[in-house]
Amino acid sequence: MRPTLSEMGVYDGTALMEFKTKKNIIYHIKRETVCTYEMDDTPPFLINEDALEIAIGIGILYNCNVVDEIHIARKQYLDGSIPTGFQRTAIYALDGWIPYKDRKVKIVQMSIEEDSCREVSDIGHDRVYLTDRLGMPLIETVTEPAMKTPQEVAEVAWQCSKLVRSTQKVRRGMGAAREDVNVSVEGGTRVEIKGVPQITLIPLLTYNEAMRQWNLLRLREELKKRGITPETFKAESFDITKLLKKVHYAPLKNAADSGMKLSAVVLKGFKDLLHWQTQTDTYFSKEISDRVRVIACLTTIPNLIHSDSKSDSISSADWLKIKKFTNAADNDTMIIVWGSEDDVKTAVNEIIIRAKEATIGIPSETRQAMSDGTNGFERILPGADRMYPDTDLPPKKITKEKIKQIRLMVTRTILEKN
Repeated sequence: MRPTLSEMGVYDGTALMEFKTKKNIIYHIKRETVCTYEMDDTPPFLINEDALEIAIGIGILYNCNVVDEIHIARKQYLDGSIPTGFQRTAIYALDGWIPYKDRKVKIVQMSIEEDSCREVSDIGHDRVYLTDRLGMPLIETVTEPAMKTPQEVAEVAWQCSKLVRSTQKVRRGMGAAREDVNVSVEGGTRVEIKGVPQITLIPLLTYNEAMRQWNLLRLREELKKRGITPETFKAESFDITKLLKKVHYAPLKNAADSGMKLSAVVLKGFKDLLHWQTQTDTYFSKEISDRVRVIACLTTIPNLIHSDSKSDSISSADWLKIKKFTNAADNDTMIIVWGSEDDVKTAVNEIIIRAKEATIGIPSETRQAMSDGTNGFERILPGADRMYPDTDLPPKKITKEKIKQIRLMVTRTILEKN
């Protein structure tokens, strides 16, 4: 899969990132029920009328304005989760609201989409998916950023879930309903925690992400004090494969014995900053390690070691040898990474990119929810540049008569339930 230009002639950052990973995608398909759509071997089907009516009904319950004409768009996904490389999506409702406490929370927009595959594993350059939910109709609801505390985020999510469940037309529960939680702190930027499977996890995840952003802003200020800015940032990389041929640290010894490449990156003036705490029991070194794991596909942990580490890795004599070889100063940090030549080259670039981003503040990212309430890097935050019109599907008119008919149906269903 390859990135394509958007309508504005721009490549999406996420698509470019996924292209760098050079993943092999493997799909597990049930032969008895496989469809040519799942094989990416058929023209697209028209949108399902029942699914669209249910979606519009929920939009009406959200007090939204339903659009009079639906336009199908393609949203690029180069991670392999959709065999076509794009998800079909359409905005169908805008400018709604739901009641919450003594105020209203605005619903910015609602979309109807096709669901993606389920990831089974992601190891090295091989990613495996199940296709059992591919193409199922999905509703995406976007609220305004009106929640001020982690608990409020969860409470609004419960409010939305109760509303859609009242129709008795949707599935909820783990896997069926997922929340993308967008978090920002003052002075920070929007970061998306992707696919949270349970609403009860939201408060801790939101709290830890806010803590992470606050700590990254503090890290930026510390770098400024040291005179390190985007303009003055310096880093160098060195091939140290021959230098560490007789190292005793098992991961490096195994890498050297297997003929892998070992590289060192020197971050000028960064001494002790890789041990800067970002989340609970989590440090800035993980921000770098995650990028190496996701983009360079060095998934075996540890995938790097550094001179700021408080735990044992290589001996002090080996660190001294590397320091001398690289001309590192006492206030520098050294990072060692290992793997195939191509993967190490990618890893070195990502280490330098992520370290330089620390001088700017908080990068816009999509992050993965962890079971302990912390989160890890998943991909660069997508933008509007990944969207473009689907030329295979015509626009679809939504008449006032159809909206009126659905409104009556939804009202009757809610009244009957109550």
